[in-house]
Amino acid sequence: MNSNRKQFVTSMIIIGVLFFLFGFITWLNGILIPYLKIACELNNLQSLMVAFSFYIAYFVMAIPSGWVLKKTGFKNGMMIGLWIMAIGALIFIPAAFIRSFPIFLIGLFVMGTGLTVLQTSSNPYITIIGPVETAASRISIMGICNKIAGALAPIILAYFILSDGDNFVQSLATMSPEGKIIALDELASRAIAPYTVIAISLFLLGIMMRYSPLPEIESEEDSESEKGPENNEVESIFHLPHLWMGVIALFFYVGVEVIAGDTIIRYGMLLGIDIAQAKVYTSYTLIAMIVGYIFIGLILIPKVISQRIALVLSAVLGIIFTLAAIFTSGTTSVLFIALLGIANAIIWPAIWPLAIHNTGKHIKTASSLLIMAIAGGATLPLVWGALADYFTNQPQYAYWICIPCYLIIFYFSMWGYKLKPKKVLQ
Repeated sequence: MNSNRKQFVTSMIIIGVLFFLFGFITWLNGILIPYLKIACELNNLQSLMVAFSFYIAYFVMAIPSGWVLKKTGFKNGMMIGLWIMAIGALIFIPAAFIRSFPIFLIGLFVMGTGLTVLQTSSNPYITIIGPVETAASRISIMGICNKIAGALAPIILAYFILSDGDNFVQSLATMSPEGKIIALDELASRAIAPYTVIAISLFLLGIMMRYSPLPEIESEEDSESEKGPENNEVESIFHLPHLWMGVIALFFYVGVEVIAGDTIIRYGMLLGIDIAQAKVYTSYTLIAMIVGYIFIGLILIPKVISQRIALVLSAVLGIIFTLAAIFTSGTTSVLFIALLGIANAIIWPAIWPLAIHNTGKHIKTASSLLIMAIAGGATLPLVWGALADYFTNQPQYAYWICIPCYLIIFYFSMWGYKLKPKKVLQ
């Protein structure tokens, strides 16, 4: 194996480990939402603040993360991101001791901040290290790592914190107010052990990242692979309309991805399905995403279809599966929400390279803007929560929020990605 090939493989493995970590931490929220709803006595809208606090960090901290990376470089920035996440996990310990929902939310925001730093560096890295036309395939490999971890995360955490969920909820109804407080305090304390392990693991991974053989990628000024002849002279990031449409499309995509993964457990419970059965539903959504990554991202792209055509098909499938979930009921409706994982799998890998292509010297700023779009995962699930509280007898109607999201993704896949720079220096 020549040195360039060995370096490429090494880089893919290291970034793959990071994407596994992203998935594990991110999709813990799927079980945290029903867990904290019970432990902190919340309604549906309040419980979705879990997703809001986590994902809003991407919007607030994306630009500062870009500044950090300019000062530290990508590898040191990844180390810092891992340590910030470790601090967020540690915040769960006092939150669990005193059963404070606001402190839980602070911990989630801090963990989201660390992930922002990591993703701001790793996503452009995986795009740049190979040809742009196969970027979706490389990101699909990362997505498989991400979603395997995501499928495992809620199952593992549920084992520690919500293994007796149905019996626990039933017993609360017969307890005195004092007994209920004691029981809920005990439930909250179950988060201490797993999040202590997570914090220690993240700290050690940060040290390992610092001394890893991961090479630095070229700076935005020197990266010829990302400079198109037309866009070398683009004066401002604001003159790249295809990038901004990509940001908008990613905003709505992340919203529907989080809705599909983080609300499905709660949705099953609203339909009267036992917690013991519903607690694995997030894993079903992520398994569907893995299937989509393998079949569409690795088998079909680019040999059979382009990443853009895959994006068109994904948007159409998203609309079909959402309508099927709305107009069916029971476990059939839940199944169609899980199948959104297939529709969602290739959207991020396809939008990212189309949006960041030919951004030239603006590539790091463009990356930060695309990371900011993850805020869709903060805001749109709140809309789902409000709709679920409103349509108490027909909770499937809350998924109407997904239809306009997929329509916007469809627009980007057909026309938005082709928008030309508005102004070029003469």
